[in-house]
Amino acid sequence: MVGLLSHLITGAFIGLLYALVAMGFVIIYRCARVFNLAQGEIVMLGAFLVWSFGIYFGLPMWLSVALAFAVSLAIGLVIERIIFRPLVGGKLFALVMVTIGLLIFIRGVVLVIWSAEVHFFPVIFPRSGLKIGPLVLDKGLVIGGAITIFVATMFSWFFNHTRIGLEMTAVAEDHQIALSLGLDVKRSIAIAWAISGVLSTLAATIFLSGKGMTFLVSDIGLAALPVALFAGIESVGGLILGGLLIGISMGMAEYFLDPIFEGGVAAIFPYFVMIIILLIRPSGLFGWKTIERV
Repeated sequence: MVGLLSHLITGAFIGLLYALVAMGFVIIYRCARVFNLAQGEIVMLGAFLVWSFGIYFGLPMWLSVALAFAVSLAIGLVIERIIFRPLVGGKLFALVMVTIGLLIFIRGVVLVIWSAEVHFFPVIFPRSGLKIGPLVLDKGLVIGGAITIFVATMFSWFFNHTRIGLEMTAVAEDHQIALSLGLDVKRSIAIAWAISGVLSTLAATIFLSGKGMTFLVSDIGLAALPVALFAGIESVGGLILGGLLIGISMGMAEYFLDPIFEGGVAAIFPYFVMIIILLIRPSGLFGWKTIERV
């Protein structure tokens, strides 16, 4: 019983971290209507920025993380301005292909600068266990889960109660209508990319604290995809429930199914859950529904 409970709770916290990565997908999509397939590569880039400032240049860790946030924000703005702004209003196929090209480009840049060798990410969060009764939990996961809930709550409030957030929500509904209302669509989309860059670095910092990493760390983005689609690609607040449900399903699969099939089931089980949910509710649990009047 303790083993099952440990798998469920650990899975829930891992799901929350995936929700933090998925938040980058959601914030860009709800403003720019671009599904950024290079989100995992942006997470990877943020991770190597923190490593470079903290390990290679030997800066204090708080300063390394702050500089990585600043550079990630700037990279988000550059990507939006140079690559995606000219494509606003363009065809969906072109946008998808550009994100694939961006994925390949960022991965190539990382390989050229940092190579394919294993780099050990600095320890940001405590690696000690947190004992709660008979359970021993990873303290870093617990802190990361709390940060995810706080960030999701903050951005839900931001989008619903601030002027800029409400403008970004209006832009998400329809770019042409937003323009007719005098809203600055380009500014809203640029802010979304900047926020996504910072969130990606934050996710990398929590996920990789004290661990080894290579360019394959970008697979985190693919792993977070079920959470984004399961919750609904426009819903920030829904990511928390989506992350919890996906994480718990991973924990149950790891506990019950991995011993039967000799491992590997937990890694693919979230995609199975995602497919089932999307077949029943294509917009996800909390995704926006489009109502067309004829």
